[in-house]
Amino acid sequence: MPKPISAVDSGAARPRMNVVLLTMDNHLSSSAQRVAVNLRQQMPGLQFKIHSASSWRDDEQSLQACRDDIGQADLVIVTMLFMEDHFLPVLDALQARRMACDAMVCVMSAPPVMQLTRMGKFSMDAQSGGLMGLLKRLRPTQKEGASANAPKATAGAKQMAMLRRLPKLLRFIPGTAQDVRIFFLVMQYWLAGSQDNMSSMVQLLVQKYASGPRAALRERARPQEVIEYPEVGVYHPKMKGGIGADAKTLPGAKDSTRPRVGLLLLRSYLLAGNSAHYDAVIQALETRGLTVIPAFASGLDARPAIEQFFQQDGKSHVDALVSLTGFSLVGGPAYNDARAAEAILTQLDVPYLAAHPVEFQSLDQWGASNRGLLPVENTIMVAIPELDGSTGPMVFGGRAGAEGVTCTGCERGCTFTKAEQAQDMFTCAERTEMLAARVQRLVSLRKKKTQERKLAVVLFNFPPNAGSVGTAAYLSVFESLYNTLRSLKAEGYAVELPSSVDDLRDRLLHGNAAQYGMQANVHHRIPVSQHVQQERWLNEIEAHWGPAPGRQLTDGQSLMVMGIQLGQVLVTVQPGFGYEGDPMRLLFESGFAPTHAFSAFYRYLREEFQADAVLHFGTHGALEFMPGKQAGMSGSCWPDRLIADLPNVYLYASNNPSEGALAKRRSAATLVSYLTPTVGESGLYKELLDIKQSLDRWRQMESAEPEERAALSQLLHQQALAMSLEVPAQWPEDTQWIDSMQAQLLEIEYTLIPEGMHVVGQVPTPAQRLATLKAMAKAMAVDQNDVLEQLVAGASEASLRKAMGKLPEEQQQSLQKLIDTNRLLQEDHETKGLLRALDARYTPPAPAGDLLRMPEVLPTGRNMHGLDPFRLPTTFAVQEGQRQAERLLARYASDGGGYPETVAMVLWGTDNLKSEGGPMAQALALMGMTPRFDTYGRLAGAALIPLAKLGRPRIDVVITLSGIFRDLLPLQIRMLAEASFLAASADEPADMNYVRKHAMAFMAEHGGTLEAASLRVFGNAEGAYGANVNHLVDSSCWENEDELGNAFTQRKGFAYGREGRPVRNNSVLQSTLASVSLTYQNLDSVELGVTSIDTYFDTLGGISRAVLQAKHQQDGNAAVAPPVYIGDQTQGSGVVRTLNEQVALETRTRMLNPKWHESMLQHGYEGVRQIEAHLTNTMGWSATTGQVQPWVYQQLAQTFMLDPAMRERLAQLNPTASAKVAHRLLEASRRQYWQPDAETMSALQKAGEELEDRLEGVQQGVLA
Repeated sequence: MPKPISAVDSGAARPRMNVVLLTMDNHLSSSAQRVAVNLRQQMPGLQFKIHSASSWRDDEQSLQACRDDIGQADLVIVTMLFMEDHFLPVLDALQARRMACDAMVCVMSAPPVMQLTRMGKFSMDAQSGGLMGLLKRLRPTQKEGASANAPKATAGAKQMAMLRRLPKLLRFIPGTAQDVRIFFLVMQYWLAGSQDNMSSMVQLLVQKYASGPRAALRERARPQEVIEYPEVGVYHPKMKGGIGADAKTLPGAKDSTRPRVGLLLLRSYLLAGNSAHYDAVIQALETRGLTVIPAFASGLDARPAIEQFFQQDGKSHVDALVSLTGFSLVGGPAYNDARAAEAILTQLDVPYLAAHPVEFQSLDQWGASNRGLLPVENTIMVAIPELDGSTGPMVFGGRAGAEGVTCTGCERGCTFTKAEQAQDMFTCAERTEMLAARVQRLVSLRKKKTQERKLAVVLFNFPPNAGSVGTAAYLSVFESLYNTLRSLKAEGYAVELPSSVDDLRDRLLHGNAAQYGMQANVHHRIPVSQHVQQERWLNEIEAHWGPAPGRQLTDGQSLMVMGIQLGQVLVTVQPGFGYEGDPMRLLFESGFAPTHAFSAFYRYLREEFQADAVLHFGTHGALEFMPGKQAGMSGSCWPDRLIADLPNVYLYASNNPSEGALAKRRSAATLVSYLTPTVGESGLYKELLDIKQSLDRWRQMESAEPEERAALSQLLHQQALAMSLEVPAQWPEDTQWIDSMQAQLLEIEYTLIPEGMHVVGQVPTPAQRLATLKAMAKAMAVDQNDVLEQLVAGASEASLRKAMGKLPEEQQQSLQKLIDTNRLLQEDHETKGLLRALDARYTPPAPAGDLLRMPEVLPTGRNMHGLDPFRLPTTFAVQEGQRQAERLLARYASDGGGYPETVAMVLWGTDNLKSEGGPMAQALALMGMTPRFDTYGRLAGAALIPLAKLGRPRIDVVITLSGIFRDLLPLQIRMLAEASFLAASADEPADMNYVRKHAMAFMAEHGGTLEAASLRVFGNAEGAYGANVNHLVDSSCWENEDELGNAFTQRKGFAYGREGRPVRNNSVLQSTLASVSLTYQNLDSVELGVTSIDTYFDTLGGISRAVLQAKHQQDGNAAVAPPVYIGDQTQGSGVVRTLNEQVALETRTRMLNPKWHESMLQHGYEGVRQIEAHLTNTMGWSATTGQVQPWVYQQLAQTFMLDPAMRERLAQLNPTASAKVAHRLLEASRRQYWQPDAETMSALQKAGEELEDRLEGVQQGVLA
């Protein structure tokens, strides 16, 4: 028996041994520190240190300290380093130390790390078969958890059982097997990671592997058997021992009268004694009268805890479920099985909230950050849980800041003390209280009888004073709202239903509006004195808008709440942003605040009306765009302040995942998706039909006399010129131009256009279904129109499947999707989804995208989400992006341009999420780059395509990001920044690498680093959105076009480098813009054209104007505006058009097309607003690029303003928007975008005056 050696033994020189543990985060830090103290006492000379990736990732000093300790380590233990960001900074240090230390044990990490394991005779890098295969079996996979009705003995539980058995099986096998046994014991110790187990883990490794002078420490090691803890259990700080297996031992468990809330916790935090942040949430919920069931499950699958503690006989035993893990429900940080999660959450059918601590930064860093969450936090803790159907993502705790540091995340200003400096988790009291309040409100909503519920419906009004009250993207708002109110009444809500849709619209838009000078009926007046007394953040608002009440929605004495009350349902109109009349203020303010009216509006809904829930009706409003962090809201963020704890349901267009995600993350919204309008082929009309008939005669006259053909050719030429088709200005005798004209006509005829607007509660007609199914079939390359016609006519699915039996399997699968789509289009899922969300039930998740490309968006009425950010761009998107890049280069070359040296490209979050990352993949392909993924298939960066394989020069690409792309896809920003840096760093000839050519030229002129010279990703500052160009155009608040370019560079001039943080860099931006050969953007969808919404000209138009300005600075009057190209992948294999071609095509297929504008006008008021918006957006393109032909304005004027019957019709339906149409056409003429003749100008001016008089209430009749 060895002689005991005390900590104060003064005998022979003690051997020293350095043990270093590397792991992902700090949740074991304080436990490790206590272990270190105990080990020093038990084994004098042993130093045990822990380092975490969360500390070294953004801290050079922490990283260097870690590397230094690795360099002196005798025993290295590595766990939970899955991501390249975490292990690459230390990988070379580990590799260098591997053969010099006694042992290196790497468990539960990425393969490049695991392969560094060396223990005795066992070396992981030599294991290509047995052990690695066994480890893969221990790693959970999605397939293993995919069963919708998984039993309690899930795959994770089976793997844990296998892990416990293996060391026992290996005990008696000599040789290397003993080292393998130790390896698995280390895994066991780690997974049961209490302080005692961690101590035993270190002692076991010392006992087995300490060598040389350190071998003397082996005798002092006293490892104990692994202490087992419940795999599935409950926790409560007041329960004896903290952890138990029986929920009946929880405080309050016997009280069946109180609502129950299930909490999901991480077992590892509980075993480490690091649970203060959990304790605070438990206490906050219990303080609000809720019974809390905090439960955990080992491994990465939370379903066993749900099944054991939150369900009884397959039914829910709780009223809400809150995950505090920060990870997906099934898979944790390693993977995600959303289908399995959805299955069990659907069974549970209660609200599912996902809250999380900040893991990779301290609370004060988060509080002070405009960005909020770091990219990895935003992806793992927010985006991935959303795939499960989670809602209300929010921070509830994290690590304390340094001693004396004050957190600025909210008005409380918590200052951290010395006692809080252990690396344990710390609660954010303000966020924890808000989380508890939101849970309580959801539970109360769920428990409250429908007839007693008070519901606030919020309609939007943007831009104000434009006839846009109650408008939303693709949605006929008043028809949809009427149907929703009728359904609410049928469900028992106390609703006073208007007599008709027109009655509803008239009561809201008129009522007492004229009495108060408002745009809608005034429901309530808030006295200024009351507002001043009740507004918590009055000083912040007054700093931006002046003393209360400001100038919006006020008569100087009161603030107006616009709306009408219909029983217990209040239909309201959301106030505007406030800067519509003065958009220039956005250029110069780093922060912002809502107006007095905006803040008072939401306070009224919460505190005076006392709504039980709010329903934001349609895409989209202003709440989620209010100032605050990009993700991970704090108490200082305006969206969070305004919505507070009010349950928020948001009816949202199913094809808009990016802005929808913003609403979820910034305003705690549960989304309920609605379908976009059905689509059909544009067809031909009026003079275009005449041209087609002439073409038909032309084809029939192939054998006719030359004189007859020449005469018809001249007629065709005259007809084409009259319609401003692209034909030679003078009639040519050869006839090749006729083929080109015929191609133009075919493109117009077969272009897909949306048919009207969608109505919630109303399914598409058979004709609309058939048109949509045919468009989908064409996109799938399925030519079976007869089958589709039979399907819509009512043929049974069985008979159709029988007919399909002879088709290839791929076509059978496509037709089955069409059959399913036809069935789902005949069912109203949206009303059910709204009612379900308002009942505070689980709203199942759904992918968002275009129906043509993603039939899985059906059924709508679900809580839509984007794609897994770790997987973007997908393999398909990379291939498609390469094809798109080649199409763009080919089009530019065919226009006489050769290879472009620099392409200015706009990337939106929406088009990337809907296309699996196609546009970003196109940017990479132009640069000759490809995305790089780690061994788990997660995006890790970019990689060069060798020039020999690329076969052309690397194109320089300057990228403008939307604010939403920045918020949702931070990993992709870093990938793009890395791509430009790698291209600039490649030692390649300048004529084959334009990125390097331009970076080196910049450095030669300005100096600096290659890192700075290669910056190519630009966007807004953190927390800001848009270029402001659209607001300037809409408000007409600009004198010359350079103001628009200045607005763009001022707002979008922040460069994003490889670390993902924005820094203004005007010199690099101006230098890069001056080299631009063309500007480019992809079309978002069939429903949206470049003239449909103002964000296209805001970004692509804005950068095009900025490019011209940069060229003027460099080349003077010799500067030429760059060509603007639009990539359209919405039909077939895709096509690249010039902006001129695209605007012409959209004008002909939409605005001038009776099929389109009549389908809009059937929705009345909202349809006129859509027509006005298209015209305004068209003028936006003229203002920013000058690439809109004058005939566009001429024909729009003739169609809508100079036709007396049409003008009267528009004025009757929406006098404000119709007057704006006339004013916009006159403005376009005043700005020299078209020059109407004197007669046209006079008629247009008279029409505008008449419409203005009508708007002001002077009825003088319609001008003839």
